[in-house]
Amino acid sequence: METRSKPDSIKNSIPGLDLSSTRIMGILNVTPDSFSDGGRFLDVNKAISHALQMEQDGANIIDVGGESSRPGADPVSEKEELSRVLPVIEGIREKSQILISIDTYKSGVAERALQAGANWINDISGLRSDPEMAGVAKDFDCPVVVMHMKGIPKTMQENPTYEDVCQEVTNFFEERIAVLAQHGIKKVILDPGIGFGKRLEDNLTLIGCCDIFQQHGLPVLTGPSRKSFIGMITGRAEDQRLAGTLATIQTLVQKGVNILRVHDVRETRDTLKVMNALGVQTGNLENNHKDH
Repeated sequence: METRSKPDSIKNSIPGLDLSSTRIMGILNVTPDSFSDGGRFLDVNKAISHALQMEQDGANIIDVGGESSRPGADPVSEKEELSRVLPVIEGIREKSQILISIDTYKSGVAERALQAGANWINDISGLRSDPEMAGVAKDFDCPVVVMHMKGIPKTMQENPTYEDVCQEVTNFFEERIAVLAQHGIKKVILDPGIGFGKRLEDNLTLIGCCDIFQQHGLPVLTGPSRKSFIGMITGRAEDQRLAGTLATIQTLVQKGVNILRVHDVRETRDTLKVMNALGVQTGNLENNHKDH
């Protein structure tokens, strides 16, 4: 089996995270309505405990989100979102130095989260929704995850169409990279947005062409975990899509994806360890959660 080494330009592009091997971002939704785990971690202590467990299981980053981005989701107020995420971020930071990402498109939430101890901004709008977000990222000099999404969560699955989804996402990344560079933001991670305004065939095509996004010389992150395209293929409900997720991960790793955003951290890490033993380049997984 062909091994894929990580480009030298990417390995040390994000402070505090060695990207010479595939890294894991653990999903922590502190929402009542997320598509897979909504309501499970609304209790602050449960959320903090789950974050620490994911770190023990091998996560390198914890992605904390206080507003669901599932298809059809309604937005929540900044006040409500802050009330959900800040106690969790503060609680994690009191107990751990693991990297924390704030999953938000609101600049006010991002700023308060970064002040509370978060390290990254993960913006599903690609820093387009809030004109102040770029300023926050610049002021904190923090990495930003720029995701492609057609539309907004409320409407994104209402008949999305593409002539060439890989080229359209590439064009989007080029435009975003240029705009963010004008703001002095260069610590950028690219997310093609699997499941966000995409049909089944678009998701499968995107997964197959993820290697082309390496041309930008920036890390690539993907979030295939338990997504609806897996359910369309297997007929499985959200909580029964682990096998489909792990199958997808194997392809993504071979396509050079640097960061995997997942619910099931332990199983993902086991998959990467076995892939590494079989000759697929995933790096030194034994130290995978000690980079921060």
